[in-house]
Amino acid sequence: MTASRDFAETLAKVKPEAEKLMAQYPQKRSALLSILHAFQNAEGWVSPEALAAAAEMLDLPVSVVESTASFYTLFFRRPVGQYVLQVCRNLSCQLNGAEEIMAYCREKLNVRHFETTYDGRFSYEEVECLAACDRAPCMQVNLEFVYDLTREKIDEILLAMNAGNFEVAPLPQTVKPDVTWFVAHEGEKKSPGAQGVSSPNDPGGIGDPSGRQMIERIVRDPGLVEARPTAERLVRDGAARLEAGAEH
Repeated sequence: MTASRDFAETLAKVKPEAEKLMAQYPQKRSALLSILHAFQNAEGWVSPEALAAAAEMLDLPVSVVESTASFYTLFFRRPVGQYVLQVCRNLSCQLNGAEEIMAYCREKLNVRHFETTYDGRFSYEEVECLAACDRAPCMQVNLEFVYDLTREKIDEILLAMNAGNFEVAPLPQTVKPDVTWFVAHEGEKKSPGAQGVSSPNDPGGIGDPSGRQMIERIVRDPGLVEARPTAERLVRDGAARLEAGAEH
């Protein structure tokens, strides 16, 4: 059940903890990540009000706090389900049946990657290596590990969650989540080196010209990086590398 939302109540709960966290550091801004986790533990996500409150506590611009929260994938900037299922899709898990497990989860929950069930109970995500290769396939539920997954084990887990007796506690939920909690950056302004290229969000792979296009742009207009000196080799000797590549 979704609780009614009163951010003033959340702030009153989190502020004493935040003050203790800030007192542990010579510079209180070092407590930023811990404070954001405290807000997420209280509300189930890091809301705009939480970002503003953290900024005020730490004497930081809201933009700094928001950019930090957006960097870390374990901060949910939109409401999520009470149980966030994150199934590993990396090599060891794939070799041990993760593809079947992911397909089965999507079928049972009737959702896709980055989606939440209609009732707001489950959010589903396929993630990179969880560093539990010896117990593959695996997943995390609200950041707690669940190992040696099978279709039968998925059934047992979902049954226990729906019955309210699963070993991992549900996340608090003060706002009913939408279908997805993914915050897309498509369409937003890119840094100069990522403008005018085929796919600056997903470079790499055989035949993808994005990296070469970025270097060509820097070589063509070095003024793009002159304002920010860098030791990055592709910026310093990009032209030579392009010529060497052409020779081969």
